[in-house]
Amino acid sequence: MALPPKAPPGPFSRLLSRLFKGPALHWCAALLVLCALLWSGWLWLSPDTAPGGAVVLSPRAPTDAVAFVPSQQGTQPDGDLRSFKALAQGGSGGPLAYGELRRLFDYYLSALGEQDLPAITQQIQSQLDQRLDAAQAKKARRLLDLYIAFKRALVELESRPGLAGDAAGAVRRRMLAQQALRDQYFSAAETEGMFGFEDAYDADAVARLEISQNPQLKPDEKQKQLAALDAAMSPALRAERDASVVVARVEQRAADMRAKGASDDEVYRMRVQEFDAGAAARLAEVDQEEAAWKRRIGMYLEARNQVLKSQTNGTASERQQALNALQQSLFTEDERRRLVAYEPQ
Repeated sequence: MALPPKAPPGPFSRLLSRLFKGPALHWCAALLVLCALLWSGWLWLSPDTAPGGAVVLSPRAPTDAVAFVPSQQGTQPDGDLRSFKALAQGGSGGPLAYGELRRLFDYYLSALGEQDLPAITQQIQSQLDQRLDAAQAKKARRLLDLYIAFKRALVELESRPGLAGDAAGAVRRRMLAQQALRDQYFSAAETEGMFGFEDAYDADAVARLEISQNPQLKPDEKQKQLAALDAAMSPALRAERDASVVVARVEQRAADMRAKGASDDEVYRMRVQEFDAGAAARLAEVDQEEAAWKRRIGMYLEARNQVLKSQTNGTASERQQALNALQQSLFTEDERRRLVAYEPQ
């Protein structure tokens, strides 16, 4: 399974090790996390298989081009636009074309935090102009504008009452709300190509979560219903599920090793054995980013306490202004949207 482009650090990327506990619910827990990541719009998985059906976690192919941001060094942009060229010329392959275009968008949008959105948008537009003719690039730019507008609206949607939480009902409401929001921006063909597989994955994940959280079902009844979902699963969805479980299993093993005092080098060697050197290196980078994010959050919470102490006699408005100034000095706009997950309630 190819690792997706690195997403900006955030709460969802840290949920896996906490939720992946116990054999009975490990699949539903992993699905819940991946569903949340897909809900946030940052994760786009693509399963690869080795001879014999083994899942392989491989890095993107290297490139000699100068990386757009440091974290993309040694990678090449996702998204094969040949199918979009064919579609723009009246050919077939609509779903594939729109899916590949989204992969290109997400590759560069994953650089948020290292670059601001205007710079990222300009870079994507430059890629479109280089790889497509003028008429094709114009169509792709329209979809880029819609995609970014949808992303912005999605952030607002997440703040709505009733959509928060990990309960199955809340997860389903989020999924349906996201799909309804998408319909305001994209045609049916565009939605199918850009989000079709994701919708199937999310629907399966939510169905499994609902079964696992249903107090009316006995354990054997849950197993039967889960088995029925397994039987109805498409080959592509099954490959995606199997790949996600492999990654979750290996990362749980890494967490267990660290809890017992294993060094970073020992964890790296274990990952090399499970995947390959390139994937192990990328996962090590993710570890470093996670650690750096946690340090930044710790520093922010300490500074936040100091600000609140200094504003003890201030008004609520003054305290909020001081906190806003602190957040703006430490985090990007995208990162600030996720701070609520770490602040004391």
